Amino acid sequence: MGTARVWRGTAASARRAAVAEARHGVLARALRGVRVRALGGAGVRAPRGGWAAAVAGLAVPVLLAAGCTTAVTANPVARPGGARIIDVVAAENFWGSLVSQLGGTHVRVLSIVSDPNADPHDYESSAQDARAVAQASYVVLNGVGYDNWMTKLLAANPSAGRRVYDIGAALGKRPGDNPHLWYNPAYVTAACDHIEAGLKALDPKDAGYFTARRAAVTAAFAGIRGQLAQIRHDDAGEPVASTESIFVYLAGYLGLKLISPPTFMNAVAEGSDPPVSGVVLFEHQLSTRQAAVLVYNKQTATALTTSVRGIAAAHHIPVVGVTETIQPPGQSFEQWFGAELAALSRALNGGAR
Repeated sequence: MGTARVWRGTAASARRAAVAEARHGVLARALRGVRVRALGGAGVRAPRGGWAAAVAGLAVPVLLAAGCTTAVTANPVARPGGARIIDVVAAENFWGSLVSQLGGTHVRVLSIVSDPNADPHDYESSAQDARAVAQASYVVLNGVGYDNWMTKLLAANPSAGRRVYDIGAALGKRPGDNPHLWYNPAYVTAACDHIEAGLKALDPKDAGYFTARRAAVTAAFAGIRGQLAQIRHDDAGEPVASTESIFVYLAGYLGLKLISPPTFMNAVAEGSDPPVSGVVLFEHQLSTRQAAVLVYNKQTATALTTSVRGIAAAHHIPVVGVTETIQPPGQSFEQWFGAELAALSRALNGGAR
């Protein structure tokens, strides 16, 4: 897909931030671009975690780099009865949901980005966010330039008693790589393992509790493991299209053939206009029904992607909507992701949109 691409949150995000500062907050956000935000667990690692094991024979390297987590001594808040509560701040609600499930009653989790109208790439932090980060014992962020605002909050609010988990850095990702890590099941498994270890490091006396919570999360993901395996078994090799790069990891994991022009997907992900050649090729692919399904990011729509969706619908290509964050926010990660997988499976097998 090319090494020269720049994802939203890196150079593109910096340009938008400069514009926002110059135009004073709310007005700048209202005028920015053409983007329309749609309304609306220790143990044996191989069998645990579950996602990566769901597709037989699929090897996805997960590189957990030492030093990507800030390992420090923390002091979780004690509560009556001796149990401890760890205050956790997650940059986005997809990671926050996993921390909540892995920590159970021993964590208090704040997910900063959960609003369906908020694009995590462009999120502007508040004083309330800064206070939460300053007081947290554990902070989890996506990284890879996706949530640079969190990196700035951490730098502006140093704490000797805080543990930080940058998921992208732990996976060996660099700025410019695809930041949609939560759409890669193997990466989610690695994150769950890392979060479990982090909670145990913060509260070693309750390690047994966190082991039990990890087992519960593995059980909760049983349905998703089955969905992933079934889609790969039934549909591997099927040509599919996507309006942007959010679907790249999952398409590869499932063995689907993603045919959309990378120049189109990357430009949309950056919040910029795709080259004319990419637009023409993509429209041709859809108008000649070369794709079995179009995956469409509902949360970060533009006039162009809406037009592309219309072309797919006009040529009877099923459209599957996905979102950047958990929608509705009250659902768990597996409820949200499982519903998206179910919609994808129906579409691939001729179901109605």
